[in-house]
Amino acid sequence: MDLADIGQRAKTAASYLNQLGVSKKNHGLKMAAQSLIDGTAEILEANLEDWNKAKSAGMKESLLDRLKLTPGRIQAMADGLMQLAALEDPTGEVLSMKKRPNGLMVGQKRVPIGVVGMIYEARPNVTADAFGLCFKTGNSVILKGGSDALKSNEAIVHWLQTGLSKAGIQTDAVQLITDPGREVTRQLMRLNQYIDVLIPRGGAGLIRTVVEHSTVPVIETGTGNCHIYVDEGADLKMALDIIDNAKTQRVGVCNACESLVVHRAEAKHFLPMLKKRMDEKKVEVRADAEACAIVPGFVMACQEDWGNEYLDFIVSLKLVGSLEEAVAHINHYNTGHSESIVTNNYEHAQRFLDEVDAAAVYVNASTRFTDGNEFGFGAEIGISTQKLHVRGPMGLEALTTTKYIIYGNGQIRG
Repeated sequence: MDLADIGQRAKTAASYLNQLGVSKKNHGLKMAAQSLIDGTAEILEANLEDWNKAKSAGMKESLLDRLKLTPGRIQAMADGLMQLAALEDPTGEVLSMKKRPNGLMVGQKRVPIGVVGMIYEARPNVTADAFGLCFKTGNSVILKGGSDALKSNEAIVHWLQTGLSKAGIQTDAVQLITDPGREVTRQLMRLNQYIDVLIPRGGAGLIRTVVEHSTVPVIETGTGNCHIYVDEGADLKMALDIIDNAKTQRVGVCNACESLVVHRAEAKHFLPMLKKRMDEKKVEVRADAEACAIVPGFVMACQEDWGNEYLDFIVSLKLVGSLEEAVAHINHYNTGHSESIVTNNYEHAQRFLDEVDAAAVYVNASTRFTDGNEFGFGAEIGISTQKLHVRGPMGLEALTTTKYIIYGNGQIRG
């Protein structure tokens, strides 16, 4: 596979997309969305091949769920593209314009990044989301999905390109690398003469590999060791419902709750309630010695449990004696993704928002809301857990940069 050719075609497509008007881009998104619906049967057939292969290889249930496509999930992918078409295009926006004493008008304008590279695991919905966000913002995208979803990704990209072709738009706007080899991945990470930014999306191992070996600038979409802290005096029914949703609605996603922190003043009353609810959902609770003494049915936690992203029906539990202790524990072990407090104390809520270091911090709500669609972005290309240049769910604006535009009338510098 000639990555240089793919890179050059992506660079050419990026220049083309930069000149494409917003109405043409929106038409392309709508045609791509309809094409996904038209290709539903073929996409599902390809996905079933991937899913059966992964199941035979022993992939765990939570990851099989993430891999699996249904007519409803394909419809959701198409709906996401339609939502993007309805959103305002951020490119071309002039953010500021100021007149200097010498008469120069100096402004900033929002522009596409250029060529975006995506390396991701067995999440076929990412294929459509990444295309849509990049296309809307005038970026071309090179996709390198996981081998477990290869057939699914090939089918999705085929139908996306079919839609673009029907709209009269260059299909190189989205390209898929079909060679699953690790050497190709390593070469992609060094394609900085063509790729402007690389976004890894997947488990800790994938993200660490890309961050450590890429010569292309990387936006790290990190893992999610997400905590929920049950404060002293919290509404325990609310806490139970939030934990249940955050842990069990979809266990194989990065915004699922992996760790619980509970104020010990609530432990004797709350922990038996928690045990009952988690047993109903077949969730194993790995707790510290103090919590295990209250509920012997808990499993004794080890040190590694506090920082683990399980992506499974397992959750850790730590008892604390104060808000300060809870915040310190969370900031030590979290991955900078999403953290939540359940509390009736306004001061504690505000302090938690101020002091917890994460991309998304909640009061009395499930961490499962950290999502581009839930935040009104239409879709997301990932959830950044770093602080430059973006943080949190990455929508349209996150896929733009700025350039200075300067108007003069003959000024020269003395």
